[in-house]
Amino acid sequence: MNVSDSSLPRLVIIGGGFGGIQLARSLRNQACQVVLIDKRNYHTFQPLLYQVASAGLEPDSIAYPIRKVFRNQKNFVFRNAGVQHIDPVQQKVVTDAGELSYDHVIIATGSTTNFFGMEKVSRYSRSMKSIPEALDLRSLMLEHFEDSLLTHDLHERDALMNFVIVGGGPTGVELAGALAELKTHVLPKDYPDLDVRRMNIHILEGSDRLLPTMSKEASTASYKFLTGMGVNIWLGTRVSDYDGHTVSNDSGKVLLAKTLIWAAGVKGNTIGGLDPMVKSRGNRILTDAYNRVKGHSNVFAIGDVAMMPSEAYPDGHPMVAQVAIQQGKQLAKNFKAEWQGKAWTAFGYRDKGSMATIGRNKAVADLPRFRFQGFFAWFVWMFIHLISLIGFRNKVITLFNWAWSYIHYDKGVRLIIRPSKKRKKDPDEMAAVSPSGTP
Repeated sequence: MNVSDSSLPRLVIIGGGFGGIQLARSLRNQACQVVLIDKRNYHTFQPLLYQVASAGLEPDSIAYPIRKVFRNQKNFVFRNAGVQHIDPVQQKVVTDAGELSYDHVIIATGSTTNFFGMEKVSRYSRSMKSIPEALDLRSLMLEHFEDSLLTHDLHERDALMNFVIVGGGPTGVELAGALAELKTHVLPKDYPDLDVRRMNIHILEGSDRLLPTMSKEASTASYKFLTGMGVNIWLGTRVSDYDGHTVSNDSGKVLLAKTLIWAAGVKGNTIGGLDPMVKSRGNRILTDAYNRVKGHSNVFAIGDVAMMPSEAYPDGHPMVAQVAIQQGKQLAKNFKAEWQGKAWTAFGYRDKGSMATIGRNKAVADLPRFRFQGFFAWFVWMFIHLISLIGFRNKVITLFNWAWSYIHYDKGVRLIIRPSKKRKKDPDEMAAVSPSGTP
């Protein structure tokens, strides 16, 4: 991979997510060579992907070039490549651009969508784990509104204008709120010749409440906010199948929808080369309290892909950004301690709380000492997410977009830049559009 030889210990980090970036940053000015490998050349701020999908933000507002993050870190090297597998015996990382030896390798590959073995749901639904997926979803939704104007079949039109979100966690709740605001404030102006009132937004959640990992107060408030915005919520309902048109579920309710958004679960995004015995529930890699992969002395895993059972978290830590960030910091401290001849310290997670925004002036927050909902929670959510973005430019652009949307009730990125499909229309349908624009 054309990485220069070094007499210093080489740490290879696989993945430029929250954990990988934090670990590499924390090793600044250390007597080691840090090599970060990622198939994309940018870091994605995933908590705001739903705003890209719902036309609230440009994709470059939540992405930042990895090379720019580390341009002043002399011990850092970046390689834009896809990792195929690691070879723990030869101590090599095998990529599509060649091989690279290591002294320590850290797997920080995050998570991927978990469809729980439902092949048809995987094929026809949409997930939202990357910027390309968010852009595809945005294009698909806008295409469906354009197609709604070109059909005379009311059932087809209803299916095109129905949106089913599977999963009532933070991602599902936030996306539903964003779509509800589009329906109320934006789409009636964009499509005056379409009865946008026929648009339906559904959330299907398998448990008995929204935001099941948060407090009951947060669940109750989010339910009240969303139903007040016209969102249909189906609790205790699990999807069993989806053919691209009809959503099958265990409640017996028939839902027609051309758009099904899967936000019901994730699993570890593991790589090849490890003993299958180190993989645990949710396709995560078993580690000890120091993030060391079971059975290996110099292979580590951090963040979503890591399963670190403990007394407080017998099923592993929650798959959230704060865990990855804290594990990255702690592992860097342990490497520094080792180089100084000191003992390692076990990882201890500090829960800083959870938040979710539902829409304009509506959010819920469960902080360590306080729980609150409404406008103040919305303001705190915006502030925390704004300061967490990498790069001053991204902060300014995001703040401007949010302020513009708040003042003008508008979302300005309603662009079909990445067409999700080839749309072929019957010429008779096109001809049936009257001069006034009404089919």
